[in-house]
Amino acid sequence: MAEIVKKDKVVKVSFVLKDRSGAVIDSSSEDQPLEYLHGHGNIIPGLEEELSGKTVGSKLTAVIPPEDAYGVRDEDLVETVPREHFPPDQQITVGMQFAADTPDGEVRVTVADVTEDTVTVDKNHPLAGVELHFDVTVLGIRSALKEEIAHGHAHGEFGHQHS
Repeated sequence: MAEIVKKDKVVKVSFVLKDRSGAVIDSSSEDQPLEYLHGHGNIIPGLEEELSGKTVGSKLTAVIPPEDAYGVRDEDLVETVPREHFPPDQQITVGMQFAADTPDGEVRVTVADVTEDTVTVDKNHPLAGVELHFDVTVLGIRSALKEEIAHGHAHGEFGHQHS
């Protein structure tokens, strides 16, 4: 009986991710596939749900709304801070990303605007509010090792190694 995509399976896929207009956002190939542990939040929830029950060789096209991907944009996560909070010799440009320490831990932010006195940063994920269009092919499925389940991600042939 063929393996199916379900919780605690390591899944290998190739994909093309586009936005609503058809612009390619990201992709992987059969030579460099995405490998993840299914059912452990390693990929966005909407795509994980679409892949559930598929078998090796399955091809699917999925449209994932923001709520099932990187969330809807939250304008409360856009903040303007004094330029003096940054090193004086650091060049800051719109679009650059960096890690910021917050009371909730480290957060990746994107610079949305820069003036002489202020920097506006956006803590939303860059794909928040974006409807995602996936073309996916399932290339491989195997049972996860106990260590992979304990760590919550794939190792070995379909994943990364710990040093």
